[in-house]
Order: sequence, then C-alpha cells, then structure tokens
Amino acid sequence: MNKQRTFLPLNIAVLVVSDTRTEADDVSGKTLVEKLQATGHKLAEKNIVPDDIYAIRAAVSNWIVNEKINIILTSGGTGVTGRDGTPEAITPLLDKVLDGFGETFRMISWHDIKTSTIQSRAIAGVANGTYIFCLPGSSGACRTAWDEIIKEQLDYRTRPCNLVQLMPRLLEK
Repeated sequence: MNKQRTFLPLNIAVLVVSDTRTEADDVSGKTLVEKLQATGHKLAEKNIVPDDIYAIRAAVSNWIVNEKINIILTSGGTGVTGRDGTPEAITPLLDKVLDGFGETFRMISWHDIKTSTIQSRAIAGVANGTYIFCLPGSSGACRTAWDEIIKEQLDYRTRPCNLVQLMPRLLEK
C-alpha cells in the first residue's frame, strides 16, 4: 500500500557569512529565503556574521540548541582564500557528516563551472537533530544547491527517502 505523504513545512534558519555584505546588499541569503518560502517552508531566523570561525560557530550553536529550528543553511566562507572558515567552524559541531552532499554539489556544479568546482568546500551534516548545509556565497551556487539537492531532501513526500523522515522530533508532533 502506497500512502501519500503530506508536505511538512520546516523552520529554516539562514546564516550569511561575509566580511562585506549587509542586509541591503546580500543576494545569496535573500535567494535562499525566497527559495525556502516559495517551497512552503518557514524562515525561522536570518543573520549575517563576519567570516570568523568563532562568530560562525556561535551563531550556528545557538540555532542547534533551539528546538524550533529544523534546518540551518549557511552561505559563504566555503572557499579556499584567507578568511574562508565555515567548514572549520561547523565540522566540530556535527554529530554526523553527510559526505554525499558535498560530493553531489560538486558533481552538479561541474556542468556550470567545470574544474573550478574543486575550490568549493560545501559540506552538510547533522547536529543535535538539526541538519546543516554550508553553501558557497554565490547566489548561483545557492540556487544550484537548493534546486538540485536540498529542496527534495527537505520534502517529506520525496521517495525513496528524505531527511525529514529522519527527524523524530518533527514527526512526533
């Protein structure tokens, strides 16, 4: 018997990691907010922090312990230059790493940016039952990650499996 599942809206926090962006000129964070809301999810919080490992870690840690936040999307700080430190900030917080996310993101990105995809250190994982996706800072990369990977994994109706069905505190309600 194939039971039809109902869409479950998630509470998603968006963190923009940048030394230069402000709310007025942030494009990638706004892109993620538009995408998640258009899909039916709810924006829980949005913040911009400098590209500083401890500022990133503090913001994400606060969201990890907030039971009302199901998903965290970060944009920026995943490159290989000077202060790019999002993976170093987030990795110690993760209970489990979703290696397939970064691998799949780079595979999909290959079609658009060819070998430049090796410069992306996009990662994902789970901490305290909260899924975290760390995306590059370009709005194009955020669109690619959302449209090609994240959107389906955050939709309870996606078969054969999705991340929502692995979120016990959400399904217990």
